Amino acid sequence: LRPRVLNDVSQIDLSTSLFGCDTRLPVFLCPVGGLESFDADGAVSVAQAASQFGVPMMLSSVSRWPLREVSATSEDLNLVFQLYARTDATGVDAAVDQAIEHGLPAFCVTVDSAVYSRRERDIVARFVKPWRAEGEGEAARYQAALNWHDISRIRTRFDGPLVLKGVGTAEDARIAVDHGVDTIYVSNHGGRQLDHVAGSLAVLPEVVSEVGSDASVLVDGGFCRGTDIVKAIALGADGVGLGRMMCLALAADGADGVVRMLEILEQELAIAMALLGVCRLSDVNESYVASAQPLDFDHALHGAFPLLGDMKI
Repeated sequence: LRPRVLNDVSQIDLSTSLFGCDTRLPVFLCPVGGLESFDADGAVSVAQAASQFGVPMMLSSVSRWPLREVSATSEDLNLVFQLYARTDATGVDAAVDQAIEHGLPAFCVTVDSAVYSRRERDIVARFVKPWRAEGEGEAARYQAALNWHDISRIRTRFDGPLVLKGVGTAEDARIAVDHGVDTIYVSNHGGRQLDHVAGSLAVLPEVVSEVGSDASVLVDGGFCRGTDIVKAIALGADGVGLGRMMCLALAADGADGVVRMLEILEQELAIAMALLGVCRLSDVNESYVASAQPLDFDHALHGAFPLLGDMKI
């Protein structure tokens, strides 16, 4: 970070707009399947927290809680539905129609999960996501078959902002914009899909440069601090998705834990903004950041085989 000094930062404004809705912070709660692993009320608890604090929430289509139940949590909830294709075009269109029926401000399609990756931590821990444990059968093949023609069809059907989650290159960002996509969501699925891809923050600048003012840009991927968020904003992101932090907070104390997590992030972001010398998110740009290399390399955390150090052979 490259702070500037002697600016009046007595009034900090962290509010912005995401999915056409006002939000208290430039963040949203990511779509996560299997929330019941963290809290008995899962997506409902997340919805309660999002509504209470005032940030948007994305609901995963593999959530145990249906859209109608989550959307009924609060009239103030800004809810976006995220789709994995598990049926043919008729079923996908029905999901879009349901989002329209519930008046959702945006619709999101995940595009980086043509197949489910081999996740070694899950294998060693003998962990299977609840929605996968119940069996997908032939349903997974529909995600593998998802293509740009499907995006065009969804675009025609849904009038509001259309979001593509899982874009990792400027080339695909441009194709998405050419297909009428309003929001490019830069994500590598927490690094759990394709090995050896660049981190989301590394990819962000090329996507922002490519789409310019043609689309808004979101990003996720291990954002845990207010300083993390301000870096993403400086590099051109309009909003930051919180997945890992949301799950940790949810496991700690349900809806109240998620609210508290957001409160801490709000405080951290306000401090970071003030010490950078800016009052508004719109004033943060790339002049406030500089590239840097990690000080050390923790092989157990970053290596290709992170679990080897924990195994007794």
